[in-house]
Amino acid sequence: MKTTAKLRQMLKSDSLIVAPFVLNAFHAKIAESVGFQAVYMTGAGTAAERGFPDVGYLTMTEMVANGKYIAGAVDVPVICDADTGYGNPMNVQRTIREYEAAGVAGVHIEDQLFPKKCGFFAGKQVIPQEEAVQKIKAALDARVDPDFVVIARCDAYAVTGWQDTIERCNAYVEAGADLVFVDGIKSREDIENYAKDMAGLPRMYNGDLANTKDMDALGYKIMICGATIWLIYKQLRDSFTELMEEGEVNTERYGSRWDVAGLMGLDNIYELEKKYGVTGAPVA
Repeated sequence: MKTTAKLRQMLKSDSLIVAPFVLNAFHAKIAESVGFQAVYMTGAGTAAERGFPDVGYLTMTEMVANGKYIAGAVDVPVICDADTGYGNPMNVQRTIREYEAAGVAGVHIEDQLFPKKCGFFAGKQVIPQEEAVQKIKAALDARVDPDFVVIARCDAYAVTGWQDTIERCNAYVEAGADLVFVDGIKSREDIENYAKDMAGLPRMYNGDLANTKDMDALGYKIMICGATIWLIYKQLRDSFTELMEEGEVNTERYGSRWDVAGLMGLDNIYELEKKYGVTGAPVA
């Protein structure tokens, strides 16, 4: 089954889809190996891996390339950050076609003014509601696979307030968006208002302010969890600090090269080398 159909099928169920943030294909394979049924390619993480803050520096080509590697590495649906769609409605159409061709199962497009900023950063601005609606319609017209999921992200809460956010989200679903995604949620009260005031809308949540079971009970469809990338930062920094100060890293901190190689499919490579008579293939 195509991953687009898998994601669409999961959205039709009554269970919350939990998709942890992944920066790359390696992280995606780890998430899949422990049982997650979907993963989320973070724009902030993709930018960080290239040495940039999440302020719209990366191009559509760079983002799609990362999505393609991730989608090619796992069998679970990959949901990707597509920022603002990288321009006007025509640019949005190309963005959708490129992501779909890359093998991802869905994307979210936000209503920020380009260049965008992380939803939690100060200084972001939003485009007029009708302009955002037209970008959603363009995205829907562009997809070839009707199961490809288009999520409308709304960043208006911190800019124009909660009432405008509600109105925008209703307009985006009316335009055909498969889900809405209000970013910039900062409290448990926000989570509950999001669920109550948009009870009739399929909703996605980004954050770590509530347990996945709580979000499931509140009727959310997708929860993307960013704690993974903040954990990576702290774990690496602590390990590098330990190496600098102590001269070595406690072996209890890490797995082995064989753990990683096994996850990456080394045994399959050996089997293929035997099958095709590759010189130097290991002998059992």
